[in-house]
Amino acid sequence: MEAAKQLHAHLIVSGFHRNPFHISKVLISYAVSEPHLSEAILVFKEVDNPNTFIYNTMLRAFAQSRNPIDAILLYGRAKAEGLKQDHMTFPFIFKACARIPAAREGQWIHTHAVKLGFISDLFISNALIHLYCSFEEIDFAQKVFDEMPIRDFVSWNSLICGCWQKHRFADVLCYFNSMRAAQVKADKVTMVSVVSACSQLGEWELAESMIKFIKENSIEVDVYLGNTLIDYYGRRGLVESAQRVFDKMPQRNTMSMNAMVAAYAKAGNLPAARKIFDSIPQKDLVSWSSMITGYSQAGQFSQALVLFRQMQQAKFKPDKIVIVDVLSACAHIGYLHLGRSIHCFIHRYQITRDIYVGNSLIFMYSKCGCIKEACQVFDGMIEKDTVTWNSIIMGLATSVDANAALLVFSNMLNRRFKPDDVTFIGVLTACVHSGLVEKGLKLFRSMRRVHGLEPQMKHYGCVVDLLARAGEVEKAFEFIQQLPMSTDPVVWRTLLGACKVHGDVALAEDAS
Repeated sequence: MEAAKQLHAHLIVSGFHRNPFHISKVLISYAVSEPHLSEAILVFKEVDNPNTFIYNTMLRAFAQSRNPIDAILLYGRAKAEGLKQDHMTFPFIFKACARIPAAREGQWIHTHAVKLGFISDLFISNALIHLYCSFEEIDFAQKVFDEMPIRDFVSWNSLICGCWQKHRFADVLCYFNSMRAAQVKADKVTMVSVVSACSQLGEWELAESMIKFIKENSIEVDVYLGNTLIDYYGRRGLVESAQRVFDKMPQRNTMSMNAMVAAYAKAGNLPAARKIFDSIPQKDLVSWSSMITGYSQAGQFSQALVLFRQMQQAKFKPDKIVIVDVLSACAHIGYLHLGRSIHCFIHRYQITRDIYVGNSLIFMYSKCGCIKEACQVFDGMIEKDTVTWNSIIMGLATSVDANAALLVFSNMLNRRFKPDDVTFIGVLTACVHSGLVEKGLKLFRSMRRVHGLEPQMKHYGCVVDLLARAGEVEKAFEFIQQLPMSTDPVVWRTLLGACKVHGDVALAEDAS
């Protein structure tokens, strides 16, 4: 930079600083260093009749700057002035469009490249693939790729990564196979997408063959590929394999440690997960979320809430994943006060209340006996799924409001939501608590006849409970006798309890 400044001073003194040819080296030195971009702009403004090379230099500088929109504005200005573009112009401008992102402008400039006959250029086509993938317009990226006369590993990687970002995991594997057939050597960037795609699709055998491919081809396992392998082993519960990858990684980051926390938590080894969690020097939201989820899924709800409090003290704002886990913990231990404060937090910070958050709120309020609040959440949800309906039906059923539960069930059917086995647990429970024997039996029979659902032992148990509580002990006994010999003991215990309540000693002995 010192040499560039000395040359710049010399050109000013000699009067050549306005000449595009003489000033180009100074401009390049300033342009490639963002701290000196303002100096590059001043130099550019003083150039007389800047040529294509000068414009391309500034396009490159703006494209990689904090304001890539300036590159698009400069391109429009150069085009309006009739300046000729060359094959170096378009990779820079496409990069700027991808960073903004500017889809319309990118397509507009794409047509310019086609008209000028530059579309067959390898670097321009690669930049276009990256551009369309950044817009998640994979079909356009594929079209550019298919029309390329020559491709390199950047072409393949760009398309494979784009498919992965769009969650088109089957396409990732398909293009990887085509890449191998074309004898293009894959690298660590390729394998991050490929192994991750196998994990997402549950293609475990294929993933193992990909890991073997990495070893056989001596592909470097950097921090990104290492993190992907840890995630893969974690999903399968193979924590020892995940630990081996972690131990061999020359560099690790917070994501690496988060992946190990998640792997141990999924395997149920919470002490090991917590040890790694505590050792993370700079925890991020994923660190806290992984550990809280581990405690919640293991049923250690108190620990989950303690860690959530620590997360708040560390000034981390919870996301939807943390909120769902904490609401679940509040529901299981009846911590209504915290559940309500989280509900207020959702409103205060305008966190998107999607189906999962809404369902968790309904579940929490229902489990805490606040069915009125659960109904308010339900009524306020724009989008609902079967779990939403099940949660409110079960909440109403356990609050001994059978008519309301059955009315919601009727509305569910009218809205063309398909009930599942959990739905019928809810409506049968409502009938049990309110003594609606005939209604309950009718609903039970409709499971197979109307909805094509095969009753499970828990449904049979509800029917036995329904008959027994209504004093129809003999009918309950006859109903059980029609079931398979592998009947759950819980069903028999329900009948025995009813026999004792009604003083039917003889039937109790037969049931025993």
